[in-house]
Amino acid sequence: MPQLTFLGAAGTVSGSRHLLEVNGRQVLFDCGLFQGERSLRRRNWKPLGVPPQGLDAVILTHGHIDHSGWLPRLAKEGFQGPIYTTAPTADLLGLLLYDSAKCQMEDAAYANRKGFSKHHPALPLYEDADVARVLQQLRVVQREGWFEPCAGVRCRLHDAGHMLGSSYVEVEAAREQVRPLRLIFSGDVGRYDAPLYNDPLPPPACDVLVCESTYGDRDHPDVDPLSELERLVNEAVDRGGLLLAASFAVGRTQQLVYLLRILIAAGRIPELPIWIDSPMAVEATRVFRKHAEEHDLSEAHDAGVAESLKAPWVRMSKTPNESKAINREEGPGIVIASSGMMTGGRILHHLKRRLSDPKTTVLVTGFQPKGTRGRSLLDGAATLRIHGRDVPVQAAVRRLDGLSGHADRREMVRWLADLPQPERVFLVHGETSSARGMARQFQEAFGWQAEIPGLGDSYSLR
Repeated sequence: MPQLTFLGAAGTVSGSRHLLEVNGRQVLFDCGLFQGERSLRRRNWKPLGVPPQGLDAVILTHGHIDHSGWLPRLAKEGFQGPIYTTAPTADLLGLLLYDSAKCQMEDAAYANRKGFSKHHPALPLYEDADVARVLQQLRVVQREGWFEPCAGVRCRLHDAGHMLGSSYVEVEAAREQVRPLRLIFSGDVGRYDAPLYNDPLPPPACDVLVCESTYGDRDHPDVDPLSELERLVNEAVDRGGLLLAASFAVGRTQQLVYLLRILIAAGRIPELPIWIDSPMAVEATRVFRKHAEEHDLSEAHDAGVAESLKAPWVRMSKTPNESKAINREEGPGIVIASSGMMTGGRILHHLKRRLSDPKTTVLVTGFQPKGTRGRSLLDGAATLRIHGRDVPVQAAVRRLDGLSGHADRREMVRWLADLPQPERVFLVHGETSSARGMARQFQEAFGWQAEIPGLGDSYSLR
């Protein structure tokens, strides 16, 4: 009988890895990096739990590192099989994985300089050559069409609305003398009416549902991101300085440009100089434009804006010199730079120069975990330590809600509203409190009993 083992994202929101075994064949659904606290990151150095050489295939729901970032390590340890995903995800994966490899190599170099590693020399989790190997193993499949990653397993991808190229996976697993077992692996489910992305498609009937629970115990603020961005930009213009938007390079940056394009075209904000100051964001924007058929441009159509992702007035700062040239600007204007949590990247150089200027506005555009500079700013820090120096915080710090890529508690219920009751429901990709909250919500809304697996837990599926 089919066997399901949770090798990651069990009791935490990162490291998504779910193993399905069918008649001696093994398929891994997602292969993510553990992120967050040190105890979680250390798990990245542990073996997968099964020999990588024995895996027949990997099915990748989307490109975010907590779902894809362990693929180079998997290849490094001997996996040589195919990795199935959508065309947009395949195009984004090189950007994301090479950036992750760069971080791994920089961390190892830093550990060697400081001498705090237990290993001598400290080695990176993986390198560029491992990423190159992964990219050769990619196999692009179209959504809504069945494919067979190995004997006894059929899969079909459906739009999950979470980011460009994201999908959830419908699976049929062969069983002796009875119909195939039907499973759904949700990956990350997106929001309804989110700028740029389609609504998640409702899932087909299944026997087993493996469902994310990131926001299982709470709901997002009920705000209109377009109107909120309008208010914040006009406030920054009145202040007279630059607005520094700390943004994730893939997804969030493109949403911001899209919304700013609509606001300028509608005359709701003045026509401002806007810089995308991130080499990865520049390349990701090209990928977004390449896959225009993936976009929901409802807001642009309603505003009468055509070619809403083609904004010639947006200045792409790819080289260091182009980035440094922004230092000469006085504002008003908008700089969109990574990283979104202010843990590194070019946003730090802009903050170091302008954070002590009361005319500056710092816009936080995503979730900020404890311990990040973004969280410190939101918590009212008087200074921010950047490149070894404490920089006074005189700038206005503002937060833009409404752009989360994850469905909240209410939206998950909406997504599953027409789904006949599965025989088993497993909640993953959430902290324990979130998973428990999602279980309570499913019980109240549907009368379902959901299970919350632990790391390494394995279940026989009859």
